[in-house]
Amino acid sequence: MLIIDKRLEDDSWILILRGEIDASNSVELDAAISQVVQDGAKNILIDCSALDYISSAGLGVFMSYLEEFEENKVKMVIFGLKDKVFQVFHILGLDQLMSIRPTKEEALEG
Repeated sequence: MLIIDKRLEDDSWILILRGEIDASNSVELDAAISQVVQDGAKNILIDCSALDYISSAGLGVFMSYLEEFEENKVKMVIFGLKDKVFQVFHILGLDQLMSIRPTKEEALEG
């Protein structure tokens, strides 16, 4: 099960992910990111501190936005990954393609 909370803090949208992202609910993540982009978000922080699992479908959602965000100057920073979830990003080399920070404070700094 995946729960997504959205919060606007200063000029940053924060998406708080809780639970697990798999093929059955990755569309919810896609819809949440798409919504804040449509609302004009230029800074998107993804709080993964309560995320227990991410499948390739969930990773694919993040990957699908990389080019669009670069072209449109949208900054997306993922933070608070638990070690086992971070390892999935690391093994696939996604920590080289995406901005991943340990804490919210560091994510806000960029």
